[in-house]
Amino acid sequence: MATDTPTAAPTDSEETPTLSVVLPTMNEEAGIEECLDAIEDAVAELGVTAEVIVSDSSTDGTPEIARDHGAIVVEPDRQGYGYAYRYAFERARGEYVVMGDADTTYDFRELPKLFERASEGADLVLGSRFAGDIKTGSMPRLHQYVGNPALTAFLNRFYGAGVTDAHSGFRVIRRDVLEELALETDGMEFASEMIMAASAQGYDIAEVPITYHERVGEATLDSFRDGWEHLRFMLVNAPGYLFSVPGAVLAAVGIAVMLLAFGNATFIGIAAGPIIFGTRSMVAGSLLTIAGYQVASLGVFATMTTDPIRRPADPPTEWVLKHLRLERGLAAGLALVGTGTAYAGAIVLQWLTDGYGALPALTHDILAFTIIVLGIQTVFGSFFLGSVRDEQ
Repeated sequence: MATDTPTAAPTDSEETPTLSVVLPTMNEEAGIEECLDAIEDAVAELGVTAEVIVSDSSTDGTPEIARDHGAIVVEPDRQGYGYAYRYAFERARGEYVVMGDADTTYDFRELPKLFERASEGADLVLGSRFAGDIKTGSMPRLHQYVGNPALTAFLNRFYGAGVTDAHSGFRVIRRDVLEELALETDGMEFASEMIMAASAQGYDIAEVPITYHERVGEATLDSFRDGWEHLRFMLVNAPGYLFSVPGAVLAAVGIAVMLLAFGNATFIGIAAGPIIFGTRSMVAGSLLTIAGYQVASLGVFATMTTDPIRRPADPPTEWVLKHLRLERGLAAGLALVGTGTAYAGAIVLQWLTDGYGALPALTHDILAFTIIVLGIQTVFGSFFLGSVRDEQ
């Protein structure tokens, strides 16, 4: 955008611009001029004041082209897509912040559509490629049909965002909302973090259809590495889905199998004959129960120690986080250990009183020791939670 453009807000002006358009760049000299021209056209159409901030880590002529068009060029002191944005955000003065790539994949002349939704009250507006038009050759098939839809589905399921294109880079967000989100990531997962945090904090997220074009210049994305970074970040910030739900399922299955085995249940198989739940089933059920309890406990531990974006909402985890204290957990754990020990002692006593004859069914021993192990886990888990609470 030329400095003499009537819609531009000079950096030394006391006037607060309406828009701060932020472009993270790394060797984008092939496409940045076209993007800056499009931004100028969009701002002129809107009739608002604006500034363009290029957050640059290039070794080519990108920053010179940007300065020639009146953009503010800043140079982040370390690498990373997310860090480049956060570095520029700290210097942005606009009431609204516009995000976009400088590789011509996004047509900034569509900016008025996004800004209109933002001005109508939406806190964060995404340009949705999947609700709009993806030009042939603009997106790898792996991204278009597998990667982006799968990651968007995960994000919607874990965080309730309800969006069609969670990884669109074309966005408009109110600056006060951006400050409230307190974003922290440095890498490509920054795109996910913004939507995750906005949804978890109850902000209004809107979408408008856009056209996605073929990029100019060389792509810098690593599909598998960046996809994994997004998925990993979503999982570790939703311990309810990562730990609590799988743990509860494992424990429920394990307890059910133990009950069937303890009762010597038999089912008639259609092809393989009778299905008998015996000692081996009891062992399997015990392992599933112990593993499930341990995994679910990790959901509580993770929530206490990391303050995730999406806290677990299942009633057992919520109750533990609210009510469990060291003394209560210690009492519950010792009660389990005592119960299991008493049960095991009763088995031994029966063996002794029967004159060292036949031992009771092994399923009784497995049940007793399962209860003891769960009690030991509860005791030491309570000490861990107590130490974390004391530090907070």
